[in-house]
Amino acid sequence: QVQLVESGGGLVQAGGSLRLSCTASGIFSYYAMGWFRQAPGKEREFVAAISWSGGSTDYTASLKGRFTISKGSAKNTVYLQMESLTPEDTAVYHCAAKRGPDHSIGLTPADYWGQGTQVTVSS
Repeated sequence: QVQLVESGGGLVQAGGSLRLSCTASGIFSYYAMGWFRQAPGKEREFVAAISWSGGSTDYTASLKGRFTISKGSAKNTVYLQMESLTPEDTAVYHCAAKRGPDHSIGLTPADYWGQGTQVTVSS
């Protein structure tokens, strides 16, 4: 059984940073992993994705440069480093995984989702 467990969310002041973590259990190879977010009253939005090997990444254009996705030494762990946070970044951040070739960064539609971790940025 595959499970994705996120951590690292919380309350931070505008201009601050957070690092989210997602650890997948029950998967062994070739899953693209990444992050989506959903703010209150808004549709879910793609944030970033990374290939199983970590060699390929993708970002939504508006976040590139502030957010960085990376893999841990264990390939089933993915991080999202978020810098210069603004209140507009407030959302529930969900980890997602999709099985595919080693180089794949496609996450839509995701095969698995985490429960999400709340990120709140105060002004």
